[in-house]
Amino acid sequence: QVQLVESGGGLVQAGGSLRLSCAASGRTFSNYPMGWFRQAAGKEREFVAAISGSGGTTYYADSVKGRFTISRDNAKNTVYLQMNSLKFEDTAVYYCAADNSVGGVKRSPQVWGQGTQVTVSS
Repeated sequence: QVQLVESGGGLVQAGGSLRLSCAASGRTFSNYPMGWFRQAAGKEREFVAAISGSGGTTYYADSVKGRFTISRDNAKNTVYLQMNSLKFEDTAVYYCAADNSVGGVKRSPQVWGQGTQVTVSS
């Protein structure tokens, strides 16, 4: 079972950048597609981005396409979310997630991190 710990959240002005990291335990990290979700106050959790186990394929929500980049370093058991041109509406708790399949990690991941707060000031 993979365990996930996010870091890198914080307060940033609109137009700024942040990079989130998600450190995973387990020796078979490269087998797991990984993803990022977010949940704003009073809203449902939504998909943000996902990446295949090899890192060769990525997926993005339309709302972040062109601004966010998901990547992974399997040697470090870490997945990243580089967030540029941040907007006020990007404010949310961001969660790292893992699943056995890309479809699963995009819709209903089996494993979740505890979340990290990202606040964008306007």
